[in-house]
Amino acid sequence: MSHKNNPVIAKKGPYVVELEEGKTYFWCTCGHSEKQPFCDGSHTVTDFVPLKFIAEESKKYGLCGCKHTKKAPFCDREHSKLD
Repeated sequence: MSHKNNPVIAKKGPYVVELEEGKTYFWCTCGHSEKQPFCDGSHTVTDFVPLKFIAEESKKYGLCGCKHTKKAPFCDREHSKLD
């Protein structure tokens, strides 16, 4: 199950999550995490590393589930182009 170069599509759509302003988060880039959309350390079997980001304001965000976004960690609807 080692997907070294291609992320696993965890979900074809965004994970809508409430984030707190100023808090640091680690978005899963590999798709293996059991705590989607956040990293749980599962990337160690891949060449991926989590994306660290800080929420700019407290609100709901749509975080990418397909791992193909060009605006990481946010959903840009790239999932609509996947098979």
